[in-house]
Amino acid sequence: MSDSVELSTVDLRILRLLQNDARISNKDLAAEAGIAPSTCLDRVNRLRELGVIIGQRAEVDAAKLGRPLEALLFVQVRPHRRTLVDSFVEHLLALPEVRAVYHLTGPDDFLAHVATASATELQRLVLDELTARDEIARVHTNLVFQHWSGGPLLPPA
Repeated sequence: MSDSVELSTVDLRILRLLQNDARISNKDLAAEAGIAPSTCLDRVNRLRELGVIIGQRAEVDAAKLGRPLEALLFVQVRPHRRTLVDSFVEHLLALPEVRAVYHLTGPDDFLAHVATASATELQRLVLDELTARDEIARVHTNLVFQHWSGGPLLPPA
């Protein structure tokens, strides 16, 4: 059973436009989508009610916030049990350096995207906040040189 919803070509156009610029006015969005502003507002509200649109976020430059060093931390949790997993995720999400957390399959259990002020701060984060925990078996760190985002996410053709 799938959680996907049926979307019209107009809905897809609206989603594409909003993902490229979430601050676009309803009037401009309607004009770009080729529909009346009232219809556009109804469609956007419907997409929110259906859970297709789940939020709006500001994308920030970590370096301009004093965190120029970004890294991907691959973490193994042992034993891999729900109580440990839940408390570990809670711990990660409470850390100001953590930008995103992913629960994985394969040799690593988690991927954490972090941003720190320096290599010394990254080392402190790994040693004091991760490997100091009993359930952490291994942390593998990769530095991020550059990051690109993909285009708007749309359903498969």
